[in-house]
Amino acid sequence: MSVDALYTGYAPMEIKRISVSKKRQITIPQKFFEKLNIREEVECIMTNSAIIIRPVRRETEFAEEILEELINKGYEGPQLLEQFKIIRTQVRPAIEKMIEEAQSAANNLKGSGDVKMKEIFADLED
Repeated sequence: MSVDALYTGYAPMEIKRISVSKKRQITIPQKFFEKLNIREEVECIMTNSAIIIRPVRRETEFAEEILEELINKGYEGPQLLEQFKIIRTQVRPAIEKMIEEAQSAANNLKGSGDVKMKEIFADLED
């Protein structure tokens, strides 16, 4: 995810229907697991009508992503440090905004979602 996507809260979305075992367990699709760089833990957030599962991110991971993007944009020396400090202060508000938007989207869902899922995956059915 780019730093810009992190701050705007917008990133491409992909949907996959998965089964829940009798023990209430799910398997995260490998593509999602790899794309999100999931390691040992995920956060599970319950909203009124949805569960959001996302990788646990450490501040150092955000710092590395921020620095990488700033270096790619050509910053160096004192300018790099100055821009890093500015962007780092924006991370938490951006994350909180993303959570609010996800909760709002989940709260506005109507029905069970089965109709939309059938539309999305119609070509995959036998």
